Parts: sequence; C-alpha cells; structure tokens
Amino acid sequence: MTLDQEAPSILSREDGATIAYRKNAGKAPCVVFLGGFMSDMTGAKATTLHEFCARRGQAFVRFDYFGHGASPGDFADATVGRWKDDTLAVIDRLTEGPLVLVGSSIGGWLMLLAALARPGRIAALVGIASAPDATETLMWMRFPQAVRDQIVREGAVRVPSAYAAEGYLITRALIEDGRKHLLPADGVPIQCPVRLLHGMADADVPWRTSLDLAQKIVAPDVQVILVKDGDHRLSRAQDLALLLSTLEPLLG
Repeated sequence: MTLDQEAPSILSREDGATIAYRKNAGKAPCVVFLGGFMSDMTGAKATTLHEFCARRGQAFVRFDYFGHGASPGDFADATVGRWKDDTLAVIDRLTEGPLVLVGSSIGGWLMLLAALARPGRIAALVGIASAPDATETLMWMRFPQAVRDQIVREGAVRVPSAYAAEGYLITRALIEDGRKHLLPADGVPIQCPVRLLHGMADADVPWRTSLDLAQKIVAPDVQVILVKDGDHRLSRAQDLALLLSTLEPLLG
C-alpha cells in the first residue's frame, strides 16, 4: 500500500475548519514538514521524508494548510497568520516532545514563526529555499505599480506562475496580514541548530535570502548549504538525498 492510498486524517480547529494530515508514531524528535505556497503534502519532499522517518521509526507529521491540498477553505481567505495557526494547531495537538521542523519555501517562513512561538519545543530547523517575509519582499516589492494598484483597488489579482496555468491568486488580505508576521529586522531570536538548503539556480527565491537569514538568526549553529545547479523545488534525487543527509544528524 502506498503512503497516500488511504484518506488523510482530519484535525478539527475550534473555528470549525479542518486540517488534513498524515502522521507516523515513533521516536523523538518528531519531524514536521511544512510545505510551500500552493503546494500540498503529496509532493516529493513530503513523501520522501515520511518514508525516511518510517524506516527509522521516527515520529513524523505532514499536513495541508487552509486552502491547500486536502484541507478545505477558500484560498481568497488564506493568510500567513491563518497558516501559522494551522501549524501551531498541528504542533500542539498532534505532536509531543522535541521537534525538528522542515520548511520548504514559504514553509520556511512558517517554520521560523512556529519556532518563535514554541521555542521550548524546537530541537532543530531545516529550511529548503526558505522564503521569510515572502509576501512583502518577493511579492509586494516585486510587483509593478499597476499590480499593486489593482490589489489595493480590487482586493486581489492573479499573477503568472510557472507552477499553475491559472496563475496565483494574491489578495490584499494576504499582503496586509503578512506585514504582521515579518521577522524581526534586528535579529531572529532562535537558539536551536538551523540548516538552510538553497539552489543557486532558484528563479523564485534568491539564494542570498538564505545567507541573509543565516546572519539574522542569533543561534551560533547555523549552516547554509548551496546547490549550484539546484532550482527552487530541490526535488531531484540528489537534492532529496542531500535533504536526508542534512536532517539525519539532527535526529540524534
């Protein structure tokens, strides 16, 4: 039986929304995978990590944010704060003990926000093409003025994407809420070990983003690993092997 042959489990939030997830019980620390913008828990990185943890007998959780994958919700109502709350609900209600968070792209931002919110739970962080503050630095600041004006005037705009034929929906609520969750400019008070993987051929999130993030994190044990020919997804066989070899020493 494949990992995703059966229906996912469902976590109900207090507001009536639900979060689809898959987990394995196992030894600590528990690995929690946080996916990227408009991706879901069926991707190569999520399933590779699930299989790796299953072989090790390691506890593991992957899930879909509000409006993503198997989790219902109108994407027009989605915000960074909503996804952060989803992440904390998963951590608080589906896991125990120390955690290693693995965040991809905007999941790398959510990984950092979760670590700041639950510092006592986090044993280590692994970012993959991490995109902190993405709604501001990678969206709003990159948009032409005409696109910004449309967002303000109409409340939303669709922007072209290499990953979706219909483009990505960017709402005014997403941009404005994102500003409430920007990382501290004077230093990110995270103390656990951090590993940041980034492809130098990433066309979506500049690889220097990870270098800048490494400088801002106050922890002394921070490493940036650059893949010269790696793209944004870092989902090739060699990229996945690098992810696992980076993660394994952090699990003890």
